[in-house]
Parts: sequence; C-alpha cells; structure tokens
Amino acid sequence: MLIDDAADLSLSDPGPIELSRGLLERLETTRYAALAALTAGAPVYGVTTGMGALSKVRLNDAEQRVHQRNLLQARAAGGEPWLPPMEARAVVLARLRTFLTGDAAVSPELCLQLVAMLNSGLVPAIPASGAGSAGEIIPLAHAFGPLIGIGSFLTMPAKGVLPPFELGPKEGIALLAGIPGCTGRAWLQVENAQRLSKNLSLIAAGAIAVIGANRDPYNPLCGRGDDLLAAELELILQLAGPEPAPRTLQSPVSFRVAGQVISHLKRSVARLDEAVQRALTGVTDSPAFLDGDFVGTAGFHGLDLAAHCDQLVAALAHTAEVSTARMHRLLDPAVTGLPAQLTTAPGPQAGLVTVHKRAVATSHYLRRLALPSAIGSLETSNGQEDVQSFGWEAVGVLTEAVRLTREVAACELLTVHQAFALSERPVPAGLQELFGEIANVVPPILEDRPYGVDLAALLEYVV
Repeated sequence: MLIDDAADLSLSDPGPIELSRGLLERLETTRYAALAALTAGAPVYGVTTGMGALSKVRLNDAEQRVHQRNLLQARAAGGEPWLPPMEARAVVLARLRTFLTGDAAVSPELCLQLVAMLNSGLVPAIPASGAGSAGEIIPLAHAFGPLIGIGSFLTMPAKGVLPPFELGPKEGIALLAGIPGCTGRAWLQVENAQRLSKNLSLIAAGAIAVIGANRDPYNPLCGRGDDLLAAELELILQLAGPEPAPRTLQSPVSFRVAGQVISHLKRSVARLDEAVQRALTGVTDSPAFLDGDFVGTAGFHGLDLAAHCDQLVAALAHTAEVSTARMHRLLDPAVTGLPAQLTTAPGPQAGLVTVHKRAVATSHYLRRLALPSAIGSLETSNGQEDVQSFGWEAVGVLTEAVRLTREVAACELLTVHQAFALSERPVPAGLQELFGEIANVVPPILEDRPYGVDLAALLEYVV
C-alpha cells in the first residue's frame, strides 16, 4: 500500500505500508520549519517546558535533550490486561495517520519507524484501562515506549525488535499527544459494528419469516421522512419475503419494531464513523504546528468520539434487548405454532430455553454498560487537568458492547435456525445463503445437547 496522503492509510488493508517520496519530502519541509520555529525562543509546551502542572518550568538545553525520552518513560504506569493485537495495531495506525497530516511536525524518520513497526508484525503491549487523564498519555507511553527500548511487545517475530529510535525535539510529546488510541480503536469497532448490523438485519428477517408475521410494519412507506428507516424496512421486506396468510393481525412488538431498532443502530454506527473521520483529519495534537507556529489546542479532549461511542453502546444494548425478546417469543407455541421451546419432544427435552437464558444474562450485562463515560470528571495534575472525557474508557466499553451483542445475535440466529428446522415454512430466498452457512457449522438439533458449542461455531464462522 503506497501512501501519498494521510487519507490513503486504511485500517482494512493489512498489507505492507510504504510512504511515497513526495509525502516524505512534505514531512521533511514541515519538520524543518518546526525546528526553525523552536529556535525563536518562545516557550513551547512539553518541548521547552514541563508538562501538566509543571508547564511553568522552563527547561535548559541539557534537560531538553533528554526530556522527550523521559516523557514516555515516566508515563508508562499501566499494566495488564493488554489490548488484543488488532486493537493495539489500530492505535499505532491511527497515530501514524495523524502524523502524516504534519500537525505533529515529527521527522519523516519517526514516521518510517512506525511504518517499520506495523510492517514487521510487532505489536506493543498497551494497557486496556487506566487512562485517567485529559488525553491518553498512559496507554500511548506503552504503545510507543518500545520504539525507544522501553516497554514490551505482545508479538515477537523471528527477526526480533527494531533498533531503538532516538527521539528529536517534540517527538516524545507528539507520541503522547492527541487521541489516536480512542480513534484507532473506534475505527476498528466501526467496521465490526457495520458487519454486525448487516447480520442483525438478516437474523431479524429470519425471525419475522419463520413466525409468519404480518408484513405491514415493514412497508417502506412507513419510513417517510427517514431514508435510512425506509431502506431498512425495504431490506427486511425483501429478505423475509411475502406472507399472504399471516398468523395474526399483529405480531409481538419485538418483531414489529425490527426496522426502527436496526436502522437506529446503523445510524449510530454511521455517526461514530463520521466522528472517527473527524478525529483522523482534525487537529488533535497539542501543541500543533499550524501555519508556521506552535499552537496549544484542546483536541485531546475527544468528547466527540466518546459521546458517539456512548450513543452506539446504548443502541447496541437496546438492539440486544429486542433480539432477546424475539427469542422468547420464538419459544412460545402461541406465537410460532411450533413445539414448545423449539424441541422435538417438549418435556423430556428442554429445547433452546437455556440459549434464551444466556441471551438474557448477556443483555443484562449490556444494560449495565450503557452509562455515559463522559459523565463524572475527576481532577488530576493538581487541578491542571480538571475535566476529561474518558474517551479511552468509552471505546473500551463499546468494544465489549459489540462483543456482547454478537453473542445475543448468535443466540437468536441459532433459535431462528431451529425454528425453520421444525417449521413447514421454507427459508426465504434472500436468507438461504446465511442459513446455508449455519447448516455447515451447526448439525441438526434432534435432541438436547451442549448448545454452547453451536454458539461458539456461529460466533466464529457466521455472525
């Protein structure tokens, strides 16, 4: 992947990264101008001064020469559990992408060092929690400390670590600045949530089809004024297919509101994606080198990302609750016309009742995660940092919420699969590919068995 502009850098392309000559030259020009600005003698936060409550302290030349390394060393206060490799890689990739805008005014050599880390497969050990500051200095110290010989890696390819990099002026604070952690991790979760939301449309359509639900609620005309809702209703209608003889005039509410619930989820994902793009292209470094001068900014606050992570968590929690409610109705013969609890022998066999109970517990846990992260700021740095958005924590909660909603989706998918197996209703044409995939990993359910094995297979191969 040849990168000529910051926007060319993609999370979804796992191939080797190469920075174009033109991009490196532009970075070199910016770096030269920034170094020239430093010689003017005006104080520059974190470069010629201390940080936080010590920002009033001016550093002499000798102190400045070791200061950038010390910044990373003194702030690596985190510990296990570490981020999974995919999330850790996303943090590094987001920091590289924002470096390529030139705001951080780092050297091309530092950018190439990050490229070398990404291309080598080395993944830094980054703490999953404990970022209690106005920004992400603790996790970022762990993310980039290994560049200078501090910290550790999660993975270690046969060719070993990279040679230690010697940081130049401003490059230590640049590695700690901004919100690349929240940005990279949210970037990754947007992709995960997009895949999940597509699967949820299919699963809901399957549930609607297998109970013979009245199709009126999915008429695209019901989405007037909301193009996203209208499109979701049309999609569900196409996937579920027509139903000339619905079982009842009105299905349970959990079936009727599928379009509203999933379209809201998709809208929340899209809004987070927009916030991620703003974070990738906006000014988040402080100080940032803008129009030839160092400018102190507040881009590290990251409220935009934190708030949209919170919104998506709430949407996921509601989606999981509605999915869990549909599952309960699918176990009820009064709704489906099928054997109780979707078993071949009600009484001697328990059926899928415990699969629903797993979904209930998971939905309850999700509900507890829906507290907004940005509520309840705490002071640090002797009051210098008197508010914070807790974006790092917000995206951590989102990651867990996506995982838990996938679990609920797998539970409903298994339930719908079994309902079709016991029903005379055929799988609609729009859903045959999905249920064909399920048949490849889930053997026919003819009697009770450990359903956790089936759910694990669905999570790995289907959902």
